[in-house]
Amino acid sequence: MIKTTLLTTVMVMGITFSAHAADKWKIIHAGTLLSDARNDAKSEQSIIIKNKKIVDVRNGYVSASSVDGADGAEVIDLKDQFVMAGLIDAHTHILGQMEPNGREKAVTRSDAMKSLMGVEFGMRTLRAGFTTIRNVGGQRNAIFALRDAINQDIVMGPRIHAAGQSISPTGGHGDAGGFRDDIFPNPHTGICDGIAECRKAVRTQIKYGADHIKYVATGGVLSKTATGTGQQFTDEEQVALIEAAHAMGRKVAAHAHGKAGLEAALRAGVDSIEHGSYLDDKTADLFIEKDAYLVPTLIAGYTVERIAKERPGFFIPAVAQKALEVGPIMKAALAMAYRKGVKIAFGTDAGVNDHGTNGYELVLMNNAGMPEKAVLVAATVNAADLMSLTDTTGTIEAGKEADIIASKGNPLNDIGTLMNPTFVMARGTVIDLDVEKPTDLFPWPEGY
Repeated sequence: MIKTTLLTTVMVMGITFSAHAADKWKIIHAGTLLSDARNDAKSEQSIIIKNKKIVDVRNGYVSASSVDGADGAEVIDLKDQFVMAGLIDAHTHILGQMEPNGREKAVTRSDAMKSLMGVEFGMRTLRAGFTTIRNVGGQRNAIFALRDAINQDIVMGPRIHAAGQSISPTGGHGDAGGFRDDIFPNPHTGICDGIAECRKAVRTQIKYGADHIKYVATGGVLSKTATGTGQQFTDEEQVALIEAAHAMGRKVAAHAHGKAGLEAALRAGVDSIEHGSYLDDKTADLFIEKDAYLVPTLIAGYTVERIAKERPGFFIPAVAQKALEVGPIMKAALAMAYRKGVKIAFGTDAGVNDHGTNGYELVLMNNAGMPEKAVLVAATVNAADLMSLTDTTGTIEAGKEADIIASKGNPLNDIGTLMNPTFVMARGTVIDLDVEKPTDLFPWPEGY
């Protein structure tokens, strides 16, 4: 029998040599397999993996000798576990997370340091079962470097789709406020006003490597100024932003809390609304009409509300007030959207919550009224669709990359079991989960 091989390169004393590495085969024996969250789970299944990709899914527990070319394959025994596709978080900020001296760090921490922090935070996210993330705003050079290093197998981490800098009007939610002019003498490349500047800001992010565009349609809870959560970009500016992105093949995510601003974003043709806190029946109908996704981020609202109540003085007064107002309404907004039939993709705003606690969003979505199966669809199939990754991940089937997780319990009965996966595979590589968890800044619910 002739085995196919991978062509690799090795550099010795400045000279590059070609070498052939044997294909790496793995066979997972899954006691229960949910290959597609839209369908029913099956028992006693085998997932056959060659290098990074799934080759086949078969009934029963197959042996390596029964798979052509797979002699000596590693067999992974998950016969007593629930196996499914890796989870996808469609709203993260992987380069940092909230800390008491965050404003000081904003002006002293280098992009290089942020990339290195992103490696650690990415691994926390990966060990939590999230094999893909969509990063919706971060220092441009740092996030693109991290994404590319993961893609090139230089470091391990979740697959990243990155937006680069968030696009914001001057003084808006994405424009760091309150610093002296000599500290921030020039706005970053995502700050723009007027139609022409907005188009240029989009094109600049794409020039440097943005996979998608993220802009702030409204004010935000964590804005350092008392600008509320209402509309910030004009209707015309939002149209210009979205048209410029779509013309260059990029989808657009809009940070939006207030009703007027998020409806303006929907009318302008945005692909997803992040947060959507103040949506109502009319807004939900507009979501459906425009075929847009809602990425609810309940854990972000939960986190900031809890901090505002339990840690007086942690937030400046303007932020604390917004945290107390917005946090409690986000769950009701998701419940309404789900009842109306709005498309929902999973996202956390991780970086607000601690990285690695992403799975608690599953519990909050379920508590808001989404059945377990619907939550799993949002965190796999729908998130993959939003990110244009349907051919790559989101389900377990031949031809897709091997992003696979397992849990001891059945998440269709207890979604919380996914807060602590027992097995994680990303692009065919098994991730070591036997790592001491970091001490988080804020205590999390029992189960972590």
